[in-house]
Amino acid sequence: MTPQGVTIDGRRRRALECARMRARPLLAAALVLIAAPSLRAETPAEAARALVARYHEDATTIDRARTLLEGALEKERQVDTMIALSYVNFLVGDVRATTSDEKLAAYDRGREIGKRAVELAPKSHDAHLWFAINTARWGQTKGILRSLFLVPTVKEEIATLLDLNPKSLRAHILAGNVFLELPGFVGGDRAKAEEHFKKALEVDPHFTAARVDLARLYIASGRNADARRELQRVINETAPTFVADCTVKDIPRAKELLASIKDKS
Repeated sequence: MTPQGVTIDGRRRRALECARMRARPLLAAALVLIAAPSLRAETPAEAARALVARYHEDATTIDRARTLLEGALEKERQVDTMIALSYVNFLVGDVRATTSDEKLAAYDRGREIGKRAVELAPKSHDAHLWFAINTARWGQTKGILRSLFLVPTVKEEIATLLDLNPKSLRAHILAGNVFLELPGFVGGDRAKAEEHFKKALEVDPHFTAARVDLARLYIASGRNADARRELQRVINETAPTFVADCTVKDIPRAKELLASIKDKS
């Protein structure tokens, strides 16, 4: 006769085995749910942003990102793809284009795609942002006085951006540049420009483009000591928000501006 304790242990083992069998499907389902986010396919916009994040290592990543997004847009008109393509065209104009015509073409494509994104998503901050930035950059490249007809559009976009997000870093930088670059008779205002650049740096003190632009304003105002301080901070920055922009654009600009005021008090 089997001892009573052994019988109970056998029953316990069988019960535990049954419990394990029932738990396995639940565990498998839980693991699938946990893994699902990592298995989600990367969108074209995400892939493009990942590419251009390292354009300081390989500038052709900008070209590949543009090709990727243009192809994706032909298949499906997603707003996020349009926003990313507008941004990438801005980079093409700033970094890859070598002539004024190439720059104008890139910024024009950027504002065209940005405008379509705004039409489809009127509450999208980033859609308005890249439409506005490309429009302003196109006007700057074309010539301020030849592009005054764009000023109302850019100012309207800045107002919309700051309504959508009062702490919009790039919107404050854009506003600062507009007030800095425009002649006084059409709204240029250095005091307002300084206010916007400083607000941008309050939001993110490691955003080196804002610091370079603040230094430009100081130079234009004859405040060379203040400009040197800001430019040196750009050169010494160890944790820039955008490494690629800082490396390729902001540090070289800072060095050029420092050299331009080398012998000025």
